[in-house]
Amino acid sequence: METGIATTPFGRRPMSLAMLAAQNDSKEIAEGKAADKWQVYRDLCEGKAVVGIGDRSLAVLAALLSFYPDTELSEENGLVVFPSNKQLILRSHGMSEVTLRRHLATLVDSGLIIRRDSPNGKRYARKGRGGGLEEAFGFSLAPVLARADEFAEAAERVRADNRALRLMRERITLHRRDIQKLIEAAVEEDVPGDWGDLWRRFRAIVDAIPRRAAIVDLAPIVTDLAEIREEIDILLESHMNVEDSNGNADRSERQQSDSNTESIFEFEPALEKSGATAEPRTREAEKPKGYPLGLVLKACPEIAVYAVDGIGNWRDLMVTAAQVRGYLGVSPSAYEDACHVMGQEIAAIVVACILQRAQHIGSAGGYLRVLTEKARAGQFSVGPMLMSLLRTQSRSGEARAG
Repeated sequence: METGIATTPFGRRPMSLAMLAAQNDSKEIAEGKAADKWQVYRDLCEGKAVVGIGDRSLAVLAALLSFYPDTELSEENGLVVFPSNKQLILRSHGMSEVTLRRHLATLVDSGLIIRRDSPNGKRYARKGRGGGLEEAFGFSLAPVLARADEFAEAAERVRADNRALRLMRERITLHRRDIQKLIEAAVEEDVPGDWGDLWRRFRAIVDAIPRRAAIVDLAPIVTDLAEIREEIDILLESHMNVEDSNGNADRSERQQSDSNTESIFEFEPALEKSGATAEPRTREAEKPKGYPLGLVLKACPEIAVYAVDGIGNWRDLMVTAAQVRGYLGVSPSAYEDACHVMGQEIAAIVVACILQRAQHIGSAGGYLRVLTEKARAGQFSVGPMLMSLLRTQSRSGEARAG
């Protein structure tokens, strides 16, 4: 049984007021109080950041608890354990004795255990005439029992913080998904608005999100994303109100115009213009003369990343290019004009080239319109673009090989 008197450490170990306070707190354990030692330990492990204790010290505490014979901690059964350092090392995953001593000192300084040192500093128990323990010298687990409620609260606080952090991350994920898809839809449908600026602001916020962030770091990010989402909602709602205010005749006319735009992306018959003449193109995707598909993919490998099932023919390239132009910020009208002037296959090659050099091009849509005007005037050929990119890829391959 414990004497209830404040004890001082053996040898040169100093006494501190913190150690005295821990001993005094252990005297205030309510009569009959008991706690499951492993539940208290699990709470302490969860709330370790709040309590301020490390993993290795907790491993030593687990070893000490394992020497307590009962599952429940209680004063009635005594709270002192007295294993040797050799036994503790075996149950502390084989840590060195120097490390063990350091973490035992940390547990004492943290007020989680109390030293009950014998006159000679050794750990042992003295039995009475009846066979029961009369007095034990070692480490008292009384603070673990006394602070059981504190550890439970710390664990609950950590769990609450983790829930709040998870909810915050979920909100960010939903905002990111909604903003990205709404902007893509708005660009696809040619909705009026400064979508490029909104996209740049969105990416700047997303790119600044740290991998490991606390709630205080994520809260302003959620606010900024919510503001962008609200701006998008206002623009889309305004556009929808204008759409709804138009009459059925306007709706029919616009649907007919949209169907023409859609036909470009579905590769319906289109006109390939060359100077003043125009000949109808066939619905079947034809191979552009002089530009093998393999050469195009070798010069512009980035386009294949966006293909759902790979690019095995010219039609796959045109379908992928029609999708990629939206990611590049090219409006449907600009791409439709390019397809009419250059032809669908050449326009797809140009989009692949623009994608390959996207980081060097400020406005992909404006660049495509310039190329379209040059093609309309008979001053543009996609060959030099392909050859330049092919040389760049060859140099990159040689540099990697070297």
